Amino acid sequence: MTEIAIDRGPGAAEPAAPAAARPSVLRRLWRHRSFRIGAIILLLLVAGAVCAPFITSGDPMAMHIVDRFHRPSLAYPFGADMYGRDVFTRVLYGARLSLWIGLVVAVLAAIGGSLVGMVSGYFTWLDSLLMRVMDALHAFPAILLAIGINAALGPQIHSVIIALAFAYVPRTARIVRAAVLVIRRLDYVDAARISGAGSWRIITRHILPNTLAPLLVTLTFIFAYAILAEATLSFLGIGPPPPLPSWGNIISEGRDYAVEAWWIMLFPGLAISLATLGINLLGDGLRDVLDPRLKVEGS
Repeated sequence: MTEIAIDRGPGAAEPAAPAAARPSVLRRLWRHRSFRIGAIILLLLVAGAVCAPFITSGDPMAMHIVDRFHRPSLAYPFGADMYGRDVFTRVLYGARLSLWIGLVVAVLAAIGGSLVGMVSGYFTWLDSLLMRVMDALHAFPAILLAIGINAALGPQIHSVIIALAFAYVPRTARIVRAAVLVIRRLDYVDAARISGAGSWRIITRHILPNTLAPLLVTLTFIFAYAILAEATLSFLGIGPPPPLPSWGNIISEGRDYAVEAWWIMLFPGLAISLATLGINLLGDGLRDVLDPRLKVEGS
């Protein structure tokens, strides 16, 4: 059978590529330079935390008084602290606690903020009341609000998590509310409402999935903020109670020896910097790929 060639003319557009030829979201994310670098940094930190029992001395609390203030060496890659504890071991075990606190804070802030933002954006008669409460909380700097809540609850791990999650709920609620106010006016939501779908079905099936992109981007930054805030609370003495090894606790313990034993503060500080850098790069990649208004950067 003879094929007929169709002349589309000099100004005609080429046919769109089939859906199968388009790269998936994961492939586009991995091609994004910032996302790729951030993911590698974060994976290395997580791998170090998970493998800590196999690549360290295994006990972050073990004291060797004869080795106190031992400088970085082969025996002590990050040196030893004032009690002869291996700083390398404490930093890797501290990654477990600090990253865990940051992750749980981000998840709780997502749940609470999404609930408030969804209700406020969809049920407009509640919008004014809920947003005034969120604005009142947002008026306080998150770290000051967390300090007040944590001081009232006491220096425990769950107190730190609750305080930081509560402090970041207003930020998440405002992001979700803004997305809901736009989505609830779209044609497919009106069509679902006309077809008899209830509010719960519209919210869970049509609105909530379309708020995930801005929510995920926001949560990556809250994750990084929570790690920094936990270190700040620990430095002030109202974080996880010592001698639990968190990055903030290690820095707090070494501040009195910053001159003669600089390594006690240096290495957990570098770990915090790397973690926040990796998470922020991850968030930048998510924002560029998931936001259709932005052009995705190639690798």
